[in-house]
Amino acid sequence: MSAITITDAAHDYLADLLSKQNTPGIGIRVFITQPGTQYAETCIAYCKPNEVKPEDTALGLKTFTAWIDSVSEPFLDDAVVDYATDRMGGQLTIKAPNAKVPTVTADSPINERINYYLQTEINPGLASHGGQVSLIEVVEDGIAVLKFGGGCQGCGQADVTLREGIERTLLERVPELKGVRDVTDHSQKENAYY
Repeated sequence: MSAITITDAAHDYLADLLSKQNTPGIGIRVFITQPGTQYAETCIAYCKPNEVKPEDTALGLKTFTAWIDSVSEPFLDDAVVDYATDRMGGQLTIKAPNAKVPTVTADSPINERINYYLQTEINPGLASHGGQVSLIEVVEDGIAVLKFGGGCQGCGQADVTLREGIERTLLERVPELKGVRDVTDHSQKENAYY
């Protein structure tokens, strides 16, 4: 069951738009561009029957179907699509509190929990230097491989930041994590000197 709410007002507004499309079976698609990042944008688009993806989740509404993009779905938890009228007419609004970072629990997959703490606790601090860090993968020995970007790339303090701040925070928050590595460390394995 999808956790997105489409209010009656939004439904009626969208149904009216869809009725003008002259396409039998047309619905809407709800998706997020760059979900889980600070650049996340929640979008609604027309969705013709031939544009439905097999992995989409169907949300059956009174007169049409809303197709929820599978990648975006965890980020659409508690999202509300509403239509608010004002003096100028009306406006469709989409509130998706988890679009940027989905809420995580102790049962969430390790990569989701790491991403959550990177976005909520670590990147806001790095943003003041124009930098950010992202998760590349979690390798089998419980090591998170991270990539520095923006102002952190090539910064002489990146290693200190990684060990002192990022690693300590992530190890506290994600108990099964064993450590973190900068992506530049492990890309040179073939010629690594031991």
